[in-house]
Amino acid sequence: MFSNSATKLKKLHYCRLPYTFHIFDKKGVFDMMRFIKGGLILLAILLVSCGNAQDNSGKRPLVVITTEFGAMKIELYNETPKHRDNFLKLAKSEYFDGLLFHRVIKEFMIQGGDPDTRNAQPGQKLGNGGPGYEIDAEINSMFLHKKGALAAARQGDQTNPQKRSSGSQFYIVQGVVFPSDNLQSLEIEGTQRLAQSIMRQLARDYSDSLKIYQQSANKLAFEKLAVKLQNEAMAKAQQTPFKLTDAQMQAYTTVGGTPHLDGNYTVFGQVVEGLAVLDSIAAQPTGPNDRPIKDIKMDIKVMQE
Repeated sequence: MFSNSATKLKKLHYCRLPYTFHIFDKKGVFDMMRFIKGGLILLAILLVSCGNAQDNSGKRPLVVITTEFGAMKIELYNETPKHRDNFLKLAKSEYFDGLLFHRVIKEFMIQGGDPDTRNAQPGQKLGNGGPGYEIDAEINSMFLHKKGALAAARQGDQTNPQKRSSGSQFYIVQGVVFPSDNLQSLEIEGTQRLAQSIMRQLARDYSDSLKIYQQSANKLAFEKLAVKLQNEAMAKAQQTPFKLTDAQMQAYTTVGGTPHLDGNYTVFGQVVEGLAVLDSIAAQPTGPNDRPIKDIKMDIKVMQE
C-alpha cells in the first residue's frame, strides 16, 4: 500500500495540580474564619483546575474529510504524535484539498493523499507521490486495523524495513466482519491474506516483467514467474503466521477490519462519524490499479486541535 502494495482483503490521564498556591502577604493578620474560607475556595479552584486539566489532556484532535458521498469525522491519536502533527499540518495548509481517493478496494480499504492525484488524467498511474519526506513508524499494539481505522500508507518491507510512513498518503480501513464460531480459521485466513498482501507487492515489483510476458503472449514465462512469486509470498507469510490477541478477536468478529495489517502499518486515527460514507466510497466501480472510474475528491479540515 500502499504505495500500491496491498491485498484485497484483506486513558488513562491522571490529574496533576497545575501549580501550587502560596500566601504571599506574611505581614497580614488573618481572621481564622477568613483563612478557612479562603482555603476552601482555593481547594475548590484546585479541584476545578484538576478536572479541567484531565479533560483537556484527554482531548483528541478532530478532522473532517468531506466528499461527494458525505463527511467522515476522524479523531487523531495523541499516542502517535508525529503522525498526528503531520496530518494536522497538511490539513491546515489545505494540502489534501482536491486530491483523490485514488485506490479503492471493497472490503479492504480506501486510499488517498497522493499530491499527484490533483488534476490527474484518466489512466494516469498514481500512488507514488508525497511531500518529499517520510515519518518514523509509530506502530502501537493498542490501535488495530478495525473498520474506520486511519493509517499511514508506506513503501513495502523490501525497500523500507523500518516501516516508515508516507508523508501524506493514508488509508481508511473497511475490511470485513469475521465469523466468531471459528477463530482458528480466522487465523489461517489471516495468514493467507498476509500472503496475498505480500504477493500483491511482489507483483508490483515485477510488474514490468509480467507485462512484457503478457504483451508478448509468453504464457509459459508469465506463469512460471507468477508461481515463483506466489511461493515466495506464502513462504514469507508462514515465517510469521497470524495469531490473534483477545482484543483482535473482539474487534474483528464484531466491528470487522483487516487484521493481517496489524503491526505492519501505523494506525493513527479512527472514524467516529460517517462510516456509511466509507462504505459508499468502497462500493464504487474501479478500473486498472484499483482507481475509481469516477474521480472521488476530498477536502480535509481541522475541527479541533
